[in-house]
Amino acid sequence: MSHDLAQKTALTPAAQHPTLHRIGDTIALAERIPHDLIALIARLSIAGVFWQSGQTKLDGWRVSDSAIYLFENEYRLPFISPWLGAHLAAFAEHFFPMLLVVGLASRLSALALLMMTLVIQIFVYPGAWPTHGTWAACLLLILARGPGRASLDHWLAGVFGRR
Repeated sequence: MSHDLAQKTALTPAAQHPTLHRIGDTIALAERIPHDLIALIARLSIAGVFWQSGQTKLDGWRVSDSAIYLFENEYRLPFISPWLGAHLAAFAEHFFPMLLVVGLASRLSALALLMMTLVIQIFVYPGAWPTHGTWAACLLLILARGPGRASLDHWLAGVFGRR
């Protein structure tokens, strides 16, 4: 935008309206939220979702019979046995969230959970796209922008000179 046009726009009555100034100030404040904070919240939030799901699949230290039953009768994944599916899901829903919490192999973990989300969306609960879209947004943020400075990934990048 040229300087003259910007100056003319700033002088219009609409641009001088107090409500528009408040909106502009609010947007400017939101734009100052650091990626590190957003990434940390995304990592912890999505880790909690998958961890809690993983907990429902366990009976002590083993995969529960009810989890295997769900994979046999409700989830019915076309390309994997119910027993293996239940065990892999229980593992993934604990392992990758732990990595996300500490920020280690964060992009790999986000990718793994994003693939799991896609499988759930396509084969298990296709009507739950609003929920899965929210999960995907958190995971894509981590995948695209990284885990932020409050992570072991960031620390390791400094140790190995990759920052």
